[in-house]
Amino acid sequence: MKTGYVDVAVIGAGSAGLTAFREAANMTRDVVLIEGGPYGTTCARVGCMPSKLLIAAADAAHSVQEAPAFGIDTGLVSIDSHAVMDRVRSERDRFVSFVLDSVEAIPETQRIRGNAKFVDDHVLEIDSGSTVHAKRIVIATGSSPTWPPMLEGLGDRLVINDDIFDWNSLPRSVAVFGAGVIGLELGQALHRLGVDVRLFGVRGNIGPLSDPDVLAIAANTFGNEFYMDTNASVQKVERIEDGVRVMYKNQQGNQETADVDFVVAATGRVPNTVGLGLNNTSLPLDERGVPTFDATTMRIGKSHVFIAGDMSDERVVLHEAADEGRIAGRNAGQYPQVCAHQRSTPLGIVFSDPGIAMVGQSFAEIDRQNIVVGEASFEDQGRSRIMLRNNGLLRIYAGARSGLFLGAEMIGPRAEHIGHLLAWAHQSGMTVPQMLDMPFYHPVIEEAVRTALRDANMQLKYEVDRVA
Repeated sequence: MKTGYVDVAVIGAGSAGLTAFREAANMTRDVVLIEGGPYGTTCARVGCMPSKLLIAAADAAHSVQEAPAFGIDTGLVSIDSHAVMDRVRSERDRFVSFVLDSVEAIPETQRIRGNAKFVDDHVLEIDSGSTVHAKRIVIATGSSPTWPPMLEGLGDRLVINDDIFDWNSLPRSVAVFGAGVIGLELGQALHRLGVDVRLFGVRGNIGPLSDPDVLAIAANTFGNEFYMDTNASVQKVERIEDGVRVMYKNQQGNQETADVDFVVAATGRVPNTVGLGLNNTSLPLDERGVPTFDATTMRIGKSHVFIAGDMSDERVVLHEAADEGRIAGRNAGQYPQVCAHQRSTPLGIVFSDPGIAMVGQSFAEIDRQNIVVGEASFEDQGRSRIMLRNNGLLRIYAGARSGLFLGAEMIGPRAEHIGHLLAWAHQSGMTVPQMLDMPFYHPVIEEAVRTALRDANMQLKYEVDRVA
């Protein structure tokens, strides 16, 4: 197609773009999907799926190493890093193939290969030679890793998560920069697979956590397993013949030097705006050049253009990308009718061990003058202790007058499951007393939720009596 006229053009064939395309196609056949990079979605190719494969191998190795605590002698544990990475790549490719199949099922006339650039509000120029005139447009171009200037100049010794999953075997040592979700998950997994890991973070951040009490336990837990400094003072990072030299002050303030094979940059991602030609449009942009939009409609300003996925830089996880794609695609398909949609409860999970979960409003976001906080330690929690997973803390936040469950942060066993239970309760608008009326089996880790709810409920009763 050299010049085409369509109702809807979707730029980007990732999780958000594919969902947006399908939603728009339910309302009009005149939809095209434009993609300049590889098909397969970030999640399947270099994100959530291959990282969980690496984590699963690490967890298996760690379980064997912990077996003597249960009175089970497993002997010497040997990790075949070639076999580990063979499985990671093989299963990764299998997951990618499912996405490729779904893309190939889209009629060829509705797929355009190439990078799109706005010529004006309605015209897209494709670098493969086509021009698309679209009545409505969905931007779902995703995001890309970024790193500080300090790490420039390291050449092929600077890697991101995309690179790790193509390794044939594991290196001897790495320095991970960034203690967010990606850095924490990969850092711990590599450590458990025998890699010497040093993790450097900033401002005390660990994953998505903001509650000081939960952060303290997380810092202590991970710091006891491998070197992690979340307030790192790194003076210099330089390329050497066989790797990278990192010069830093340790947590005691003493100068140290570490020579590692690779530096892993897990220092954040930025929306893919470069080359889009957004400055050729009348779309409202923020100071970074990212379009401003309504999160309930995914509409950019008052325009006919919508945004979805990591490009929006709002909630950069797959289920949120798909949700945004659904909203954007539906509104683009039925434009000029634009409908607001209720967004799901914020839910963040880190697949570390112990796991981390954040639900609803975070501690940093909440009005701490008008809440009660209920908590439960996993140290003496029955099922957790049975499993030797008795480490962590759950903190839930509730309205001091209403008793409404507002949010929670936790580090502990089965965090991914507890996070889901709490997210469903939050989205249902439940109060603490209503949550306490739900069944809790025994003995299960979820009983820690009841402990935290009871703690909060006692404080709510005090508030009611005090006001009365």
